[in-house]
Amino acid sequence: MGIVVSKKVGNAVVRNRVRRRLREILRRMHLPSADLMVVARPEAAEADFHELARDLMRALDKSGLLRHRPAKERASGRSM
Repeated sequence: MGIVVSKKVGNAVVRNRVRRRLREILRRMHLPSADLMVVARPEAAEADFHELARDLMRALDKSGLLRHRPAKERASGRSM
């Protein structure tokens, strides 16, 4: 897994906060083994934990990595 947060997102403190949040979200998701690269956009600096989680889950669902989970659990986001 790789998490990329460019300088466009903000200063070092902001970039590290976004990186920590994304890492924690991914840890809680218990994803199947896969190579994964997450690139944070500048909007991630303003997003709170739940917004990041929602957007990341949507992207992973779109990629097919969340298809192993029941649809009800995916829709409610209860795994976090």
